[in-house]
Amino acid sequence: MQKTLIIPQESTYPLTIPAHYIGKRIEVLLYLSDELPENKKTNKKKPSDFFGTLSASEGEKFQEYVSNSRMEWNRNI
Repeated sequence: MQKTLIIPQESTYPLTIPAHYIGKRIEVLLYLSDELPENKKTNKKKPSDFFGTLSASEGEKFQEYVSNSRMEWNRNI
């Protein structure tokens, strides 16, 4: 696989294809690098942002489930 970043100066661009790609099906993509989701800044959430999303009883049930799951990891099989 080859990946190259370019800044074209004209509407055409010469493309050199590696010898081991000749005769094989290849895919060529063209997009602006800032169009990629990985390059866009995301609003990172902190654990405190989720405070109050579970009721106290739901939180207790979830904690009990997690505790039981961890005990299952340590059991002898």
